[in-house]
Amino acid sequence: MNFANRFVFEALPNLRIVDKKGMDIPAMNQFDIIYLAGLLVGSTIRVLYTRHYRKSTITHDRKIRLDILLTNLAGLGFLSPLIYIFSPWLDFANYHLPGAAGWLGACIFTAAIGLLWKSHMDLGHNWTPTPQIRAGHTLAVSGVYRYIRHPMYAAHWLWGIAQILLLPNWIAGPSLFVLFGLHYWTRVSGEENMMLERFGREYAEYLSRTGRIFPKIRHCA
Repeated sequence: MNFANRFVFEALPNLRIVDKKGMDIPAMNQFDIIYLAGLLVGSTIRVLYTRHYRKSTITHDRKIRLDILLTNLAGLGFLSPLIYIFSPWLDFANYHLPGAAGWLGACIFTAAIGLLWKSHMDLGHNWTPTPQIRAGHTLAVSGVYRYIRHPMYAAHWLWGIAQILLLPNWIAGPSLFVLFGLHYWTRVSGEENMMLERFGREYAEYLSRTGRIFPKIRHCA
């Protein structure tokens, strides 16, 4: 369980909402609540599949220090919204968005959580949190993987966009989009090269008919 998930399940229940004078205040609005609900659901999905992962045998491991560093750094993209919601520390970076932006963010967030769940379901026991190959690893080409190779990354991009719209703060809002973006661009090519080495021509053909996070138009036609 990474730092952000541990914070949700262990520290979050003990937090108090305080203003600058130390007084308890009901500071959350509907978009804060929507974000927290989505974070709880998304963290639950990830924790459930992490339990399966810990029981598996890893045969190939491409995990490097940079990837570990960026994984933990991306976790700050989930932590900063909690600081924004439950403390006044980031108030200096607040800005205003119309309510319609928040509701649009809620719709995108729902899509992100749904795609995260669906991609875990379709990948099954093949999922690993870092670039690794498990014993008995198979190539997932059905469900959402029929159209895109990295639906979990697509879900996190959607999450990052939703977070900007739900949380009008220059730090908490774009934090996931920026930090996950760094992680994505440094990981995805190496991950695909690992899959090419493992599955060879089968994965090369899969590459040719799918997009990374957007379906290929000709494949959807």
